[in-house]
Amino acid sequence: MQESRLFKIVYYLLNKGQASASEMAERFEVSVRTIYRDIDTLSSAGIPIYAKTGRNGGIRFMNGFVLDKILLSEQEKQKILSALQSITALNGGNEKDILEKLKALFQVNSENWIEVDLSRWGEKKRDNEKFELLKSAIINHRCVRIIYANTYKEPGQRTVQPLKLLFKARDWYLKAYCLEKMDFRIFKLNRILQLELLNEYFSPISYPEQKIEESQKYTPVTLRFPKEMAYRVYDEFDIEHIKTDAEGNLTVTAHMPEDAWLVGFLLSFGTKVEIIEPVRLKGIVAKVAKEIYEKNKT
Repeated sequence: MQESRLFKIVYYLLNKGQASASEMAERFEVSVRTIYRDIDTLSSAGIPIYAKTGRNGGIRFMNGFVLDKILLSEQEKQKILSALQSITALNGGNEKDILEKLKALFQVNSENWIEVDLSRWGEKKRDNEKFELLKSAIINHRCVRIIYANTYKEPGQRTVQPLKLLFKARDWYLKAYCLEKMDFRIFKLNRILQLELLNEYFSPISYPEQKIEESQKYTPVTLRFPKEMAYRVYDEFDIEHIKTDAEGNLTVTAHMPEDAWLVGFLLSFGTKVEIIEPVRLKGIVAKVAKEIYEKNKT
């Protein structure tokens, strides 16, 4: 509590320039004696603050004082402001007020360099509400009940302990402990069809990072694309995984999970992708493509 008040005193004086002890005591709802003790604490920390007596007296900083000369370098201040800007872009909450206060406190300008929209096209309200609810559940350690559409079955109900939100490869995921499976799981946010915050609390635990590697089986996949697909290839794959030949055609080699998602992903390229390796994947994709044809032919 004292640390918070000390920060507020510094911010208050930086903005106002000078104030009496009684004025600050009233503002911060403490005694005048407590204010003087706080001033002594700040002074002991190396901040040049002093009380001037007389008619025009009051508590103030020495002329020319700026906080960054004592505590933070220019680079450190910019890092703090940039980090807070990214949080503000995600939340749009009270962090905006904190950001403005820190700009004044540091006496620097910081460009508003980032904007983040968590929603899909046309789904802004619902997607942002889902994100905010999960954020609240994680911070307050509350269980949630979800209806989840997985890869292989009809949507099913799960009760989970939400641990962390993860952004990876253009999608948001929820790291959680699933009470039905009694194990750690990762859920894609877009596949969470319904979400209910429960009045059940849990003790915070850490998601074991090795679980990601154990649960995902990666296969080296080599694909060839014509040059007119370059726009999408660079959207989907890292440039280090792409080789271009003299004609501009592209060959991609990457480790990918060999599952239903991969089949659907490859089919999304239509006739503009050739599977080189693994050979068995060619047969799987061809079989699914034939089934699609048989179902939809006229």
